[in-house]
Amino acid sequence: MHIETPPTEKPYDKALGERRGLIIAYTGDGKGKSTAAFGLALRAHGRAKAVKIFQFMKVPTARFGEHRMFEQLGIPIEGLGDGFSWKSQDLEHSAQLAREGWDRVSAAIMSGEFFMVTLDELTYPLIYGWLSLDAVLTTLRERPHHVHVVITGRRCPEEIMTLADTVTEMRMIKHAFKAGVPAQRGIED
Repeated sequence: MHIETPPTEKPYDKALGERRGLIIAYTGDGKGKSTAAFGLALRAHGRAKAVKIFQFMKVPTARFGEHRMFEQLGIPIEGLGDGFSWKSQDLEHSAQLAREGWDRVSAAIMSGEFFMVTLDELTYPLIYGWLSLDAVLTTLRERPHHVHVVITGRRCPEEIMTLADTVTEMRMIKHAFKAGVPAQRGIED
């Protein structure tokens, strides 16, 4: 380990641009994309900002840890899918759910009602060809000026990363699952 001297001067200048809604993308093969997005949702909710979370691959009846907590806090979270593709009984039905879900998502973003809209797992229906990338980009570009949009998922399309204000790639260095440790409630859900 390398020991560093703590900085004694601020390492950056104060930003002088205008405050506006941002597009933030969390992508990559490492763990933490949804966790980071949910952390932002909690931060915004803690400042009394209206937040809405959509999960493209989760079923509407999902009861993972985040659903239980967000419900207790009064943060709306909505599953739009029927599970990950390997669990689907009908991929065309999965695609239809994604398209119907996108209509609700786009309406929520364009309404201007929310300070932040989180699109968890959006990249999957995009890379599977279930959603039109052009439609998503149009909504992102034309959204009300104050609306922040947070996007998660592996293999984020380059067009979204180019449009985004902030992109973070989660890189897997090591994962317990690869060592044979099964997913654990409260960690993986």
